[in-house]
Amino acid sequence: MIDETLADADERMQKSIALLDEAFKKIRTGRAHPAILDSVQVSYYGSDTPLTQLANVTVEEGRSLIVSPWEKPMIGEIEKAIMKSDLGLNPSNNGDTIRVPMPPLTEETRKEYTKQAKAEAENARIAIRNIRRDANSDFKEFEKEKEISEDEQRRAEDQVQKITNKHIATIDSSYQAKEADLLSF
Repeated sequence: MIDETLADADERMQKSIALLDEAFKKIRTGRAHPAILDSVQVSYYGSDTPLTQLANVTVEEGRSLIVSPWEKPMIGEIEKAIMKSDLGLNPSNNGDTIRVPMPPLTEETRKEYTKQAKAEAENARIAIRNIRRDANSDFKEFEKEKEISEDEQRRAEDQVQKITNKHIATIDSSYQAKEADLLSF
C-alpha cells in the first residue's frame, strides 16, 4: 500500500519534470535547435500532424533551421504553420526547403524568456508539491482506517519528502541550465 503510493507519486513527479522539459524546449534561445519546432502542427490532408512527421529539421550555421519536407507540395502548409505558431519566427522557402532564421535575442527578450522559464519551473514545483500533498493525505487516510500504524505513516511521509526533494532539485538544476543558456550571448 505504502510502496504503491510512493511509486505512483514518484511516477507522477517524473511526468511533471518531463512536461517542464517540453515547456523549456518551446522557450527559444539565440541558437537554432530543431526541438523549437516540435510544437508546430501542420494541416496534412485535413488532420493536424506534428511537423517532425512531415519533414526533416536540421541546423545550419547555428543561427537558422532548414526544414526539408518529404513531400514537396507540403512546403506552403509547413511555412504557414510555422508562421501561425507563437514562436515569433519568419520562415522563407526556396521551392525545395524552408529556411527559418533565428533572430538574435535582445537583452529585453532574454529577460522575458528567463521570466517565462522561471514561471514554468515554479509551476512544476507546485505540481510536485501537490503530488506530495496527495500522497501524504493517502497515508493519513490509511492510518485513520488502521491499515498502517502511526510510525509507518511518519516513515512514509519522510520517504515522500525525500522523493519530493530529489525532484525539486532536478527542476532547479534544469531551470539554472536554461537560464544560463538564455543569458549567454
